[in-house]
Amino acid sequence: MKPTDAELEILHVIWANGPSTVRQVHDRLSQHRDIGYTTALKLMQIMHEKGLLTRDAENKSHLYIAAVSEEATQRGLVDRFIDTAFRGSSSKLVMQVLGQHKASRDELDEIKRLLDSL
Repeated sequence: MKPTDAELEILHVIWANGPSTVRQVHDRLSQHRDIGYTTALKLMQIMHEKGLLTRDAENKSHLYIAAVSEEATQRGLVDRFIDTAFRGSSSKLVMQVLGQHKASRDELDEIKRLLDSL
């Protein structure tokens, strides 16, 4: 599953806050960008149809729940990115990231621990 950028924004809200109504998602998104309520509603309906969200319709206000985990979504997006942008080379990705972004000492220590565990 490849969510669009707008769908990822909605997923981030739901991952952070748990099951949410369209109003709750809209309120959170509108803190960072201009988005209409009906736009958020339509996106969430499409996400439900695509299987990215499930919907609890017991109450008047439907609760939307992430049907995909944050970790699985990140793995899928990273795998696709490595395949398309780096021709399947994880090392090229890591070298590019570390060359472009100054990692903190804590981040470097965490990377070292991860490499040691592999």
